[in-house]
Amino acid sequence: MTFKKIILFCHRWLGFISGLVVFIVSITGCLFCFQDEIQDAMHDYRKVEVQYKPYLEPSVLKAEALKGRKGATATYMYYYGVNRPAAVLVNLPKDEMLYVYLNPYTGKITHTENPQKNFFIIVEYIHLYLLLPAKVGSLVVGISVIIFMVIMITGLILWWPKRKSDRKRSFNIKWNGRWRRVNYDLHNVLGFYATSIALILSITGLSMVFDSVREGIYTTANLGKAYPSEKEVLKSDSLLKGKVKSTFVVDKAFAIAQSRSPKAEMFFINDDATAAGTVGISAYAQTLHYYNSDEYIFEKYTGKLLKQTPQAKKSPGLKMNEMNYDLHVGQIGGLTTKVIAFLASLICASLPITGFIIWLGKRKKSKSKKVKSVVHRRVVHKHNLA
Repeated sequence: MTFKKIILFCHRWLGFISGLVVFIVSITGCLFCFQDEIQDAMHDYRKVEVQYKPYLEPSVLKAEALKGRKGATATYMYYYGVNRPAAVLVNLPKDEMLYVYLNPYTGKITHTENPQKNFFIIVEYIHLYLLLPAKVGSLVVGISVIIFMVIMITGLILWWPKRKSDRKRSFNIKWNGRWRRVNYDLHNVLGFYATSIALILSITGLSMVFDSVREGIYTTANLGKAYPSEKEVLKSDSLLKGKVKSTFVVDKAFAIAQSRSPKAEMFFINDDATAAGTVGISAYAQTLHYYNSDEYIFEKYTGKLLKQTPQAKKSPGLKMNEMNYDLHVGQIGGLTTKVIAFLASLICASLPITGFIIWLGKRKKSKSKKVKSVVHRRVVHKHNLA
């Protein structure tokens, strides 16, 4: 078996193994690319009227969100921007949760949503887990994405024209050809153009599934240099629990983060409920973008600032990992990169289909040749007998 036949064998059978998962993951990726724009157009609660006054304190919004919900807790909060609501993630008994959206200036609840009923969150769950249990689903998706990367590389090897004279023709789709030729070109030519973007989407997706990939990106971007402070896990002094009034520590922490990151458009608050937990605040430079942020960690009982990590002082590896989501959904460069990610995902979804059609056509052609060969042998045999 020649090298090219081995590559073709791997390309074909790996495609059969991962094709369905790749199609599902790619098509859901397409749907998710413009989810913010679509939801903004559909839902009024995602915008509020700008009021030129400070936001209400986190404790006020949290108390409003929890009002009337016995046994509920809230650890995570977002201030999405001056013209957007705040959101409190409320944990209800029996592992249920709600997103409670509030006007950040008045504290009025504008919308309450069960995330399990949000179309785009369902799409995201399918994309990440295929609606399987998280550990199983993420592993199936992760392995399929790795296989897909191998398929893209082997496909590139198979497709690459040997002669320079063939390259111009190979980079274009022959739209006026027979439908089988058009399908062949759609598989090969579009696959070639999408390869680089598809590999970026695949690697960023894998970093969400496998810690080893995320760590590999971190180490590679840092050229192997260690940054111990970024790995440090800070804790609050649990002995202070009950001895210090810490009711409004989150408010104090939020005020400090706002004053130190005055240009930040969005804030995320993580008030860890465990005894040794801390209050973490991320101040994002741009609303609904997660790759450029200043990070603050506070002692949860005294409000003391334990650590501050501005964007400028983060290591290249940490910046790359924090850039992961925005790269994966294509919003890193605004509308242009979203369109590119959408088209690349759409092409990736089409590849298992066009590839299967190519295989089916060759299989039928092979069967036809075998039938003709048998008929020919019979005719020759009869002729010799005569």
